Amino acid sequence: MPLPRHVPELATLDLLVSVATTGSLGRAAVLHGITQPAASQRLQTLERRVGLPLLVRTPAGSHLTPAGESVVEWARPVLEAAEQLATGVDALRGSQSDRVLVAASLTIADELFPRWLAALQQQDAGAVVSLRVANSATVVELVRAGTVAVGFVEGPSAPADLRARTVGHDELVVVVRRGHPWAARRRPLPAATLAAARLAVREPGSGTREAFEQALAACGLEVHAGLELGSTAALKAVAVAGEEPAVLSRLSVAPELADGRLAAVAVDGVDLRRTLRAVWSRDHPPAGNAAALVAVAARAGVPGGQAGRRSTWTRSR
Repeated sequence: MPLPRHVPELATLDLLVSVATTGSLGRAAVLHGITQPAASQRLQTLERRVGLPLLVRTPAGSHLTPAGESVVEWARPVLEAAEQLATGVDALRGSQSDRVLVAASLTIADELFPRWLAALQQQDAGAVVSLRVANSATVVELVRAGTVAVGFVEGPSAPADLRARTVGHDELVVVVRRGHPWAARRRPLPAATLAAARLAVREPGSGTREAFEQALAACGLEVHAGLELGSTAALKAVAVAGEEPAVLSRLSVAPELADGRLAAVAVDGVDLRRTLRAVWSRDHPPAGNAAALVAVAARAGVPGGQAGRRSTWTRSR
């Protein structure tokens, strides 16, 4: 329920209490860092607000009326409570000043975030990061809701209503088990063949899925999803053990490509490169350690440099 309109402002109540404590309007004004006329004007406003005379003004000085004395008596515990509130808020602000609340897509959280966090804590050993992991669509919604200060997402474009900064580049890669017929191809796979195949892909809403859909759409093609999974680990397991090719970030399948459990398939004419971004609200830009984390991520980039040096796509001539 809203407070009544005649409830005095705390700062003016504090001034009235100071008049009672010091015994002088002039000394109270000095204590509050204002002129005596300004102090007198504030107290006159207070009297009009409460509808009671609180001070008796004489050539010899000013003193409280009986009503003023009563108001001062009631005001003291209110002001003490306000001081406790201010002290508590200051303490809470101090305890939260080093805490960074962020969200990141699965690929970024698994493959890049640990390096960024280590670099941030080298700069500030007291920095505490709370990370929420979700697909890119959910990360964007967390940023919009103000639940997190910064989100890290993958995808072909940044949301128009958010600010964004590029922190790296990645590429999607089509992977199959070593015994799969595509693994033995000497020429890039035609884009139409890829689109027609039953593929193991991430769920709708993930940055990986959105980037793949837009890459095929640029060729006039659509994704034919045989399996939709919300876990990178599950997609890799399906590709290693089954017949379905999987579409994943090169970052996430680097170990399997290195040890031969999976093979990358070059695709003709489909640009599978994508941008990794930090996003935040236009009204609440990252500050403190949140801003430092974005800067660390942008400097660190992606291991091995920008995607494309080992690209698995080729452009038709």
